[in-house]
Amino acid sequence: MTLIATSRDRGITTLTLDSPANRNALSTALVGQLREAVAGCAADDTVRAVVLTHTGSTFCAGADLTAPPEPEAFVGLMREIVALPKPVVARVTGHVRAGGLGLLAACDIAVAGEGSSFALTESRLGLAPAVISLTLLPRLDCTAANRYYLTGERFDAAEAARIGLVTVAAEDVDKGLVPVLDGLRRASPQGLAASKELVTATVLRSFDQYAEDLIARSAKLFASDEAREGMTAFLERRDPAWVR
Repeated sequence: MTLIATSRDRGITTLTLDSPANRNALSTALVGQLREAVAGCAADDTVRAVVLTHTGSTFCAGADLTAPPEPEAFVGLMREIVALPKPVVARVTGHVRAGGLGLLAACDIAVAGEGSSFALTESRLGLAPAVISLTLLPRLDCTAANRYYLTGERFDAAEAARIGLVTVAAEDVDKGLVPVLDGLRRASPQGLAASKELVTATVLRSFDQYAEDLIARSAKLFASDEAREGMTAFLERRDPAWVR
């Protein structure tokens, strides 16, 4: 089953997460196909930039709890997006949860619509935003990170722009994308690659320094009794035992 749709327009390749049945959750299959699509964009000299978007009402619901990818695979995907020598622009018109925020934060620019919403729900499942911290923490206002990492509260596009998660909160996403994509089309491939290398260097060093530890930390949390209770409660649509 194809979970990533691809289209092109004047040097811009659009990769669409197309698994609405599970809200574009990060399954083994989706992560694998998206990695292949990103690698294809890297190898294609005609691709000036990439737009990452989605079908349905959810950009990405986070990990697919019924078929989660190996943490190494998801970390690899995020790193490949950050390291891609072509800008990646997220187009968000729906909800983003948990690991989906790590995918979003791996993009260079993000434009989100009024109907989008965001939440780091890991703490409510007995987990933590471990590996996605590699892309999130360099972007987020530290005070906001403290709040949303701990509480799991939902916030809107305007707040996402205020705290640095998205670049533009737009009433009309496609209108908001016009100046961004026009600017990318006017830039030279070499200029884009060199400029992106400057702004992503620190993030890539963080991957090299911290990814292994964060993967281990994530695996330990997923294997814990509290996480099993949290994920079971989520799938059963009930409160976990610790809720008061």
